[in-house]
Amino acid sequence: MKEVLPDVDRWLAAGRKVAVGRVVGIEGSGPRDPGATMAVNEDGEVAGSVSGGCVEGAVVAEALDVIATGTPRLCTFGYSDDEAFAVGLTCGGTVHVFIEPLDDLHLAVRSGEPVVLATEVSGPHPGAKLVAGAGAVGQNHGTLHDPDLDRVVRRDALAELEQGFTVTRHYGLHGEARQEDVSVFIESFAPPPRMVIFGAVDFTAALARVAKVLGYHVTVCDARPVFATARRFPMADEVVVDWPDRHLAAVQAANPLGPRDAVCVLTHDPKFDVPAIVGALATQVGYLGAMGSRRTHAERTARLVDAGVPLEGVTRVMAPIGLDLGARTPEETAV
Repeated sequence: MKEVLPDVDRWLAAGRKVAVGRVVGIEGSGPRDPGATMAVNEDGEVAGSVSGGCVEGAVVAEALDVIATGTPRLCTFGYSDDEAFAVGLTCGGTVHVFIEPLDDLHLAVRSGEPVVLATEVSGPHPGAKLVAGAGAVGQNHGTLHDPDLDRVVRRDALAELEQGFTVTRHYGLHGEARQEDVSVFIESFAPPPRMVIFGAVDFTAALARVAKVLGYHVTVCDARPVFATARRFPMADEVVVDWPDRHLAAVQAANPLGPRDAVCVLTHDPKFDVPAIVGALATQVGYLGAMGSRRTHAERTARLVDAGVPLEGVTRVMAPIGLDLGARTPEETAV
């Protein structure tokens, strides 16, 4: 959704009506994941994609009709001889696209706050939606026209937001479980996952570049100001000169690391990597990796135990870091 907002803003400023189509479900093989979004204005201009080109033409036609009628609709594009010829969906799967007029709750995602948008895609009120989140934007915005359904969907939506997941859930008319009277598309708009890299070394530059391609917010941290400079790591979102444990303490106080985040320790120096790992073990970070050979990690493990880390804590450390792909160069190692 966020990627189409600049075009949507431009169209709205020009007084154009807009419809939005989102992939809300896939059966079998599909070209794009749920949440893929395409916006269409009344002149037929397009932003974004729901299938990488397979069904875009058909979605544009449906979107123009939605703009004309103001009525949302759930469209299904599946593989058959006729359909494959008509819309080009030759991957063999089935794609469900919900198309609706743009409304104010769609635009709530621009706030930058972690929010989740829950939209009824089938049921008594197609297009009804609510926004959930911990911040001001997510408090009591929208409704699915039943207070019990609102309560249950809001609870489930917040749970999906915590993991950054986008899913379709099914409910009874009043939020009952194991019923399918209402289908609700729950789309998470979480901040990008974070990668904190300790050690301003050559491997760090390569890893930061790859992490940015994958959508991470990248921080490079090293206590040595001569090495930790923005000029050496222009691809990083921030370069911090500080000791690892002190930086992690500051991060935890401001915005704690969670299951979607990663800490990568590339220092090779006990006075840096031990406090970095000890500090990371005190967080809920989803991935903690440390660079070095098996022998290096065995020595590191002994130092961690000496520092008071229990053995079950040491098992959280992925070392040698990453997968054994036979990498040699910093770029190969980063992958």
